[in-house]
Amino acid sequence: MDLHSLPVRSVSGVTPAKAKELEELGIDSVARLIDYYPFRYEDYRIRDLAEVKDGEKITIQGKLYSEPALQMYGRSKSRMSCKVYVDPLFVTAVLFNRHFLKDRLRPGQEIVLTGKWEAKRLQLTVSEAEFPGGSSSQTGTLQPVYSLTAALSQKWMRKTVKQALTQFGALVPEVLPPQLTDKYGFMARKQAVYRIHHPDDAAEGRQARRRLVYEELFFFQLKMHAFRALQRKKADGVAHEFDNEVVRQFVRALPFKLTDSQKKVIGEILHDLKQPYCMNRLLQGDVGAGKTVVAAAALFASVRAGHQGALMVPTEILAEQHKRSLERLYEPYGIQVGLLTGSLTDRQRRDTINSLHMGLIDVVVGTHALIQDDVMFRNLGLVVTDEQHRFGVNQRSVLRRKGMNPDVLTMTATPIPRTLAITAFGDLDVSTLRELPKGRKPIQTYALGHDKLERVIDFIRKEVSGGRQAYIICPLIEESDKLDVQNAIDVHAQMSHAFPEFRVGLLHGRMPAQEKDDIMNAFKDNDVQVLVSTTVIEVGVDVPNATVMVIYDAVRFGLSQLHQLRGRVGRGEHQSTCILIADPKNETAKERMRVMTETNDGFEIARRDLELRGPGDFFGTKQSGLPEFKLADMMSDFEIMEHARDDAAELVAQSDFWTAADNLPLREFLQREQILDGERLD
Repeated sequence: MDLHSLPVRSVSGVTPAKAKELEELGIDSVARLIDYYPFRYEDYRIRDLAEVKDGEKITIQGKLYSEPALQMYGRSKSRMSCKVYVDPLFVTAVLFNRHFLKDRLRPGQEIVLTGKWEAKRLQLTVSEAEFPGGSSSQTGTLQPVYSLTAALSQKWMRKTVKQALTQFGALVPEVLPPQLTDKYGFMARKQAVYRIHHPDDAAEGRQARRRLVYEELFFFQLKMHAFRALQRKKADGVAHEFDNEVVRQFVRALPFKLTDSQKKVIGEILHDLKQPYCMNRLLQGDVGAGKTVVAAAALFASVRAGHQGALMVPTEILAEQHKRSLERLYEPYGIQVGLLTGSLTDRQRRDTINSLHMGLIDVVVGTHALIQDDVMFRNLGLVVTDEQHRFGVNQRSVLRRKGMNPDVLTMTATPIPRTLAITAFGDLDVSTLRELPKGRKPIQTYALGHDKLERVIDFIRKEVSGGRQAYIICPLIEESDKLDVQNAIDVHAQMSHAFPEFRVGLLHGRMPAQEKDDIMNAFKDNDVQVLVSTTVIEVGVDVPNATVMVIYDAVRFGLSQLHQLRGRVGRGEHQSTCILIADPKNETAKERMRVMTETNDGFEIARRDLELRGPGDFFGTKQSGLPEFKLADMMSDFEIMEHARDDAAELVAQSDFWTAADNLPLREFLQREQILDGERLD
């Protein structure tokens, strides 16, 4: 009998109304009820008061010493207190709104009390009371605590899960092959599922969790590796045919020398492009590591093989910058570069779309405008998305579907810790640029309070007087009633007053596209010396003459975003400085500023950002494709995740994976997940 096919109402005591409440938690079958694990436990084991800290929740057992004293407040509110002898102490037990127990509390009677301990007063504020010997006693146990809706109580859920395990526990199947359970010495799945809900002690609970966390991560990785194996077997991608020597000549003709890291990554991408299956590669690198030129080489190879390329970026400023860069690199080869953004006129947009459809444009750079329904390609061979975490999963998927399974290269300048790369992008090959181009000087970073603003202004004046330029970043465009933070419009006015001898520009996302372009071009040409901006300049803007980055209210940004902003300077021959203006009021804020001032390594910063903020906030969007695990934690369970990934890859690579009887539960899982039907992983 398959527990997935048994409705949750099969469990005794689950009424239609309760079944509806369970469905709100995603529990519609017996399997999902049994696999709905607790997130913590209430400890009802008897504690020695000598070992208990003040304020802890504890369970004690003792003998009632005095009659309870009762005070009533209105009809239903009450405070009752009595003395309980817990050898060798007399403890005052205080019970609120439990006056109905008064007649049962007789001196000499044994009682078990749970509540908050106040050591100085020898007082227990009681939350639960039991008389030993009751049929439903919790004394001495660890009780599960579940995440529930208001309509379901912990008591009912505990009883219902226990009933489900009593009725159907014998049918819980073993899903891991013997080679894995033996390898790690896992307890049987039946036992693990029972013990995760009802551990006899903490050690047993840890063993059950270890087994089930591995299983959860293993099945996630199995899905990824099976999908990749099947896609490669189908070989329905674009096999680019080009001469490697032609690409080498393109690289040798570049106006700068590539790092060894860039050369290695380009080699990996060119190898993938020639394969008959779809390339699905993530290119990550630190700020300024030179990802754009890697993408340019890949797009060049695709065009030389007779295909079109698309580069999707998050902002119009970045799209226009990339278009200009690619035009310069491709000009000697006659490669046509197009631009498609939301600010084009109807005529410009129509001409670009027609040129794409007819194959007159070889490479198109654009924003979300690329994924509109009427945008069609003649022969799309390679899709590159820059700053991929800023696009939702569905947006990336739509662009990919505009060709016949084109190769896909996704790029990010937010270095992703291996923890997340393996989890969120398990179906991608990952290439990493660790080197920065030669000659780059580390950016000096300082954290200062708002009271040091005059010193900051003096420093900006000194740098700009020497011919350099400065960015000043604000978290908001205009004043907010709700947030006490600096806004770009006010700061622009302040800086214009502070620097009458310089031209101070203003840039934010609400400005018309042409106005933004004019300001950025003026800044690039040094017609604007100080640029006050929101985070619209976070990604990709390249002004080598800018040497100062000032960030107001720096505690309002994540570490990785601060690192991105800092990366707008340090691109030229002169020493650059980043000043974080912050008055941190808590330890987390202080720690974030400390990390930024101690390291320029984007990978280390990303790791610390993940620790401080968690994976959801790290990406800043629920559309990032991150899985939500029931038990597993991406940070603390990373070692288990790596084992699970290696085991899944090894199993899928075995020739008998698709036929061996031991692997039947794994194949049934893949069937349920529609991986065997050729569904794409997005």
